Amino acid sequence: MTRHTRTATALASALLIATAAAGCSNGGGGNGSASGTGSDVSSREVDVLPAASSSSAPAVDVKNGKFGKMLVDEKGMTLYEFDKDTKNKSMCNGSCATAWPPFTVKSTPAAGSGVKSNLLKTTKRDDGSEQVTYNGRPLYRFEADKKAGDVNGQDVNAFGAKWFIMNPEGKKVTTQPQNNNGGGY
Repeated sequence: MTRHTRTATALASALLIATAAAGCSNGGGGNGSASGTGSDVSSREVDVLPAASSSSAPAVDVKNGKFGKMLVDEKGMTLYEFDKDTKNKSMCNGSCATAWPPFTVKSTPAAGSGVKSNLLKTTKRDDGSEQVTYNGRPLYRFEADKKAGDVNGQDVNAFGAKWFIMNPEGKKVTTQPQNNNGGGY
């Protein structure tokens, strides 16, 4: 048991170091190989899925931002819908899902204040994960949104269609920003 624990700990440590190195890399370099000791972790490239795309205690809330009332996740991050999606079916995979991480969950999503619980459901993605939907539309975050209240993905045309914020009525927001003198919430 002790040897198994040490092996698991060593593997977890190596993964953390590789993940940290990948996050700190300058994006350059090719398919470099590590030196014989394995101490040159920064020369390796590692594919890491965005950790923020999944939530174990999910909640969808409503916040009032510069586009009016909109859906956000439990951390206040803006949720978007993708015009290319069909009812309960995501068409965003691969590099699309890297730029627009699907709002996936491991348990039933909770409806916060202002959210219509009858519109809040999940759908199975191609990779088997469960993605939160609202009014039948799969929900996503945007990798360029760095803090709560950011709406950098609004009306962006990427991966073959446009992306929009969704309001509590389950409709995409296509209006111009409101003047709320301070942005965000």
